[in-house]
Amino acid sequence: MAVAILDEATTSTLGGVLLGGATVAALVVANSPAGPLYDAVLQQRWAGLTTIAWIDDGLMALFFLLVGLEIKRELIVGSLATAASRTLPGVAAAAGMVVPALCYLALTWNTLGVQRGWAIPAATDIAFALAVLATLGRRIPPALRVLLVAIAVIDDLGAIIVIGVFYTAQIHLALLAAAAVGLAVLMAFNRAGVRSLVPYLLVGAGVWTAVHGSGVHATLAGVAVALTIPLRTDTGSTSGAPLDRLERALAPLIALVVVPLFGFANAGIGFHADVVRQLLSPIPLAIIAALVVGKQSGVFGAVWLLARLRMAAPPVGTSWRQVYGAALLCGIGFTMSLFIAGLAFGSGSAEDRLAKLGILAGSLISATLGYGVLRTAR
Repeated sequence: MAVAILDEATTSTLGGVLLGGATVAALVVANSPAGPLYDAVLQQRWAGLTTIAWIDDGLMALFFLLVGLEIKRELIVGSLATAASRTLPGVAAAAGMVVPALCYLALTWNTLGVQRGWAIPAATDIAFALAVLATLGRRIPPALRVLLVAIAVIDDLGAIIVIGVFYTAQIHLALLAAAAVGLAVLMAFNRAGVRSLVPYLLVGAGVWTAVHGSGVHATLAGVAVALTIPLRTDTGSTSGAPLDRLERALAPLIALVVVPLFGFANAGIGFHADVVRQLLSPIPLAIIAALVVGKQSGVFGAVWLLARLRMAAPPVGTSWRQVYGAALLCGIGFTMSLFIAGLAFGSGSAEDRLAKLGILAGSLISATLGYGVLRTAR
C-alpha cells in the first residue's frame, strides 16, 4: 500500500521500519517461553470475535479504506490520471501478479489442497519497499519511486478484486443488499454535496457490519466506502476535500499502528529443529520461488517488453539495472500476502503457518537482492 500524505517519505520509511520491528518481535515472542501466552491472547474472544479476527477483519478494514482512498486519488488526479500514465505500471502490475501465481501453481500442481494459495505471492508490500528505497537516498531517481508506487496502487486494486472474487464465503443476499443500500446512501451524500466526514463514517460503519455478516470479506467494505468519499471541495479543489482530510488522518495511523499491529499478530511463527525441511516443503518453497523469481520476472519483463515495442517509456533518468532492482523489491509481499494466506488456508492452520514461513523468507530475499542491485547501480 502506498502511504502518501503527511510527509510521505518519512511516514512510509518509519512505517516500514516499525513493520519490520513488529515482525521480529513476533518471531522472538513466538519462539520464547511467552509463546503460549502470545497464542492465547490472539485467540481470546471479545464481543464474539477473537483478538486476531478483530485485527484482521476490523482494523484492517481501515487499511483497505486508506487503500481505496489512494486508488481513487491516483486514478483521478494522481500519477494514474491519464490512459498513457497507466500503461506501464498497469501492465507491469498485472504481469507481476500473473507470473508469480503461475509460478506457485506450477510448483504445487501435484500437491493436493494447496492450490488455493495461488494469490499469496501476487501482492507487493509498498511500505517495506519504500523503506528500502529510503535507505538508498539520492541514489534513487524520483521517477523510479513514482513507478514503484503506481505499480503498488494497481497491485492493491488487483489484490482487492482477487479477494472479492476468489476468497468469498457463502453469500447472504439480504445483508449484502443492506450493504448496497448503505453504499447508495453514501453516493447520494456525495451527489448532494455533503462535505462533512461524519455521515460517511457513520453509514460506512453500517456498511462494514452488513458486509461482515454477508459472507463477503468485510475489509472490502473499506474500499467500497472510500470510493464514495468526495475528492473535491465545493470550489473544485482537492486540498481540504473530505477524501484529502480522511487520508491525512488515516495515513499515519495505518502506517504506524495498524499495519505493525497486523504484522505482530500474524508473523509469529514457532520455529522447530526441522525448519529447513519445512522451507523446502511445497507451500513455502512455491511462495519463495514466486516472490523472488516470479515477481521480478513479471515486472521487469513487462517494462522491458513495453519499452522494446515502444508502447511505453521506462522511467526518466533510470538505468535498466535500477529498474531491475525495483522489480526485485516488488517481491516483498508481506502485509497483503499474510492477509491472503489467512483467507486461503484459515488463520492459524498448519498450511497458514507454512505459507507465513515462505512469505517471510521470500520477502527477505527479495529485499536483500533489491537493495544490493540498487546500491551498486549507477
